[in-house]
Order: sequence, then structure tokens, then C-alpha cells
Amino acid sequence: MREIPLEEVASFLDDVFEVSSAPDYPNALNGLQVEADGPIRRFAVAVDASEAVIGAASQWADLLIVHHGLFWSGLQPLTGPHFRRVRALIESGTALYSVHLPLDSHPELGNCAVLARALGVTSLEPFGEYGGAPVGWRGTPGDAARQPLEALTRRLGDVLGGEVMTLAGGPEEVGSVAVVTGAGASTLAEAARLGIDALVTGEAQHHHAIEAAELGVTVLLGGHYATETWGVRKVAGLLEERFGIEGRFVDSPTGL
Repeated sequence: MREIPLEEVASFLDDVFEVSSAPDYPNALNGLQVEADGPIRRFAVAVDASEAVIGAASQWADLLIVHHGLFWSGLQPLTGPHFRRVRALIESGTALYSVHLPLDSHPELGNCAVLARALGVTSLEPFGEYGGAPVGWRGTPGDAARQPLEALTRRLGDVLGGEVMTLAGGPEEVGSVAVVTGAGASTLAEAARLGIDALVTGEAQHHHAIEAAELGVTVLLGGHYATETWGVRKVAGLLEERFGIEGRFVDSPTGL
């Protein structure tokens, strides 16, 4: 079994995702969040650094790589679930690496680009500005100039393996699609400015249904979790190829 220094794996991921320069939420803390002493022989990937995920990964992996890390609430005492997560990592000797918006936006490994390609979206261009940089991608819905909205919705449901909720607003024939996974409904106004017919994302708030109708953009909601498993799975494949170590995806859906 190969053994790779943690610093080598973390540095490789830092470079791939340009974590030192990528804009993100203040408490995302992209990069190595919890250090461990030993080398990396096996690793796990997951969407969330939840107790359930950490408990499953720490029984097997030396490193856990997640999309949503530990510190979203900012400075907080090590009590309750926060303490239990950190304790489980330290006691098991499992390191934790987190990568948020840089994983959403990456052109090859990112949640948005991988899901867009799975949907057959072509001619991809950056979309969804945050902090001066794009988070998602936009393009055309396949080879045809336009595609029935029903067909795109059905394809999204098939790809994600679940139901899709529709916030109606755009035309029944879709000629342009944007993909911003997770909570990407916040990009509705930008989609409208660019004349995009349909926005594919994970979840929305009440006011987004009103905005979709008024702005003329249909929003397709596939679930926050379901739309954000794509990037970490691609990272697993990349690390297995690059370092020759075994990786696993820890599936822990929230149903949202």
C-alpha cells in the first residue's frame, strides 16, 4: 500500500484549486482544516463534514476531503456536535481538507461544469459571479438550437436520480441554460440579464419563485446535496490517478 505525505496531497489540491487566491465566503477556510500526523494511504470524499460522514470515513481513511467544511459559523466553542466532529478526526488520526467555491467553479472537476456536461450542455462559458469570479457555467442545451423544457427537466431528474422542482418563468423551448449547483438561485438576476431561459441549481427560497416568474427565467431545483456530489467524486478519481492511493465516496444525503 502506497504512503503519501499529507503535505504533498494537500499542496497538490491547493494548486489544482488555487485556494490561496479564489474568492469564497469568509468562513469557508478552504484547504487543510484538520491536520494529522501519519501518511495518507487511503482517503474518502464527501459533500459534508457531518458527524455521520466523519464517523464513517475515520474508520477507514487517513484523509477526508469535503465540499462543506467545519467552520461555517465562524469562531465558536468546541462543544456539542462541533466538538464531536473535531474529536473524531483527531482521535482517529484522520485529516480533513475542505474546498468550497473553488470546487464549484473548476472547469474540469467542478460541480457545475461536471453536472452541465452530464446534462448535455455545450459551448460552456463562465457564469454566476461571486467576489469578482464566476462560480458556474452557461451554454446551450445540446446539439439542437432549442430543447423542450420538459426534456431538460426529465434529463436532470434522470441524471440526479430524483425529483426536480420547477419554478416557472421562462419559455417552454429552452435555448440557453445556466448551471450553479447548491444554492445557486441567487444568480437569477444575472441569468435574466444574459437572456438565459433556464437556471439549474439545487435549492431556492420563497422569493426566488416570485423572481423567476417576474424575470422570465425558469429555475430547475434538483436538490442541494444531489447537485454537489459531482466535484468530490471527480477529485477522488484525480487523486487515485495522481498518487495511486485508494479513495471512497461517503454518501450521506440530506434529502434537500
